[in-house]
Amino acid sequence: MIDIKLIREQPEIVKENIKKKFQESKLSLVDEVIELDKRIREYKSQGDALRQERNAVSDEIGILFREKKVDEGNAKKQRVVEINNQLETVEKEENELSEKLKSKMMMIPNIIDDSVPVGKDDSENREIEKFGEPVVPNFEVPYHADICEALNGLDKESAGRTSGNGFYYLMGDVARLHSAMLSYARDFMIDKGFTYCIPPFMIRSDVVTGVMSFAEMSAMMYKIENEDLYLIGTSEHSMIGKYKGQIIKEEKLPIALTSYSPCFRKEVGSHGLEERGLYRVHQFEKQEMVVLCKPEESMDWYNKMWSYTVEFFRSLDVPVRTLECCSGDLADLKVKSCDVEAWSPRQQKYFEVGSCSTLGDAQARRLGIRAKGENGNYFLSTLNNTVVASPRGLIAMIENNYQEDGSIKVPEVLQTYMGGKKKIKLK
Repeated sequence: MIDIKLIREQPEIVKENIKKKFQESKLSLVDEVIELDKRIREYKSQGDALRQERNAVSDEIGILFREKKVDEGNAKKQRVVEINNQLETVEKEENELSEKLKSKMMMIPNIIDDSVPVGKDDSENREIEKFGEPVVPNFEVPYHADICEALNGLDKESAGRTSGNGFYYLMGDVARLHSAMLSYARDFMIDKGFTYCIPPFMIRSDVVTGVMSFAEMSAMMYKIENEDLYLIGTSEHSMIGKYKGQIIKEEKLPIALTSYSPCFRKEVGSHGLEERGLYRVHQFEKQEMVVLCKPEESMDWYNKMWSYTVEFFRSLDVPVRTLECCSGDLADLKVKSCDVEAWSPRQQKYFEVGSCSTLGDAQARRLGIRAKGENGNYFLSTLNNTVVASPRGLIAMIENNYQEDGSIKVPEVLQTYMGGKKKIKLK
């Protein structure tokens, strides 16, 4: 949610931003917000005038009764009753319009950074940089599900019976490798100075609407029946929600957290052959990083955060690249975002394994998260980034460490977490 002052004073900037995101249907929202804001301020002015009159009349009543002018005092009391009735009507109208205003403002996309390329969808995202040499071995790399099944490490058939499509059992050394990667990600981020956290895995609707757009919420979130609770799609939601309604002392900034959680997503749609694998599933696990900082520090943190993900995957012997998300591919709350993509030697192309975003103060405005500085309170900037999400990260690691004999080389950084095991061999 952007600052109402910007909409009020520079609506052309807001409209141009909407056009850059190819959301022309939302242009009318700007004029509607301006009109609602005008009417709300009129009601607010009326309310202030009525309260001022009520205070003045109340003072007069006190003087009249002290002077034993009872009839005049009682007449003035009637005026107070009339003012209260008028005030009740004015406040009701103001509150109803304020709710309409908030609803419409939450549909207007955040102002994107000037550096974001303009494009309609993800097909127009731009490669920034490659890290590591993408290798195609001189032997065939099987489909990741086949590799895992050959190692007795994956059972989707049983998961289909217990839970349906989009779920899976990881077993044996493959499950251990999955856990090792997440444990290493935790320690990797702690070594970067981030505070480790395990958050609630369910959150209330007012937190959900504070951290994401309505469209994302509908497409992603599972709601708990008869409860005001949703299963989280990423721990970022809980982590930002932790500071809802808080005023944070400036000396405590920046707040840098790394969080573990399972994640739950609807992930509707058909994806062909990959349906039997682990690319797109309803449940996965994730190590996330979240930062709350001063607005002027947000871009420095953005660049540090995505670089940590690159460093993490390179330590697993996985070549990666970064991809700048274009304007049409940005979610409405995002100011700037890039994807980290891992090399797939089987497909001989890159696929997404993480995403880094800065959201400006949009989430902070929705949730009322502020800092207390020397010159008063201000809204914080929030950022989030994937360290690793598994099983996608697991797929990248397995494919890039797959050996011709069907075994998987365990990256050196994971061997401690695997009890010293250097290779997962065929049974």
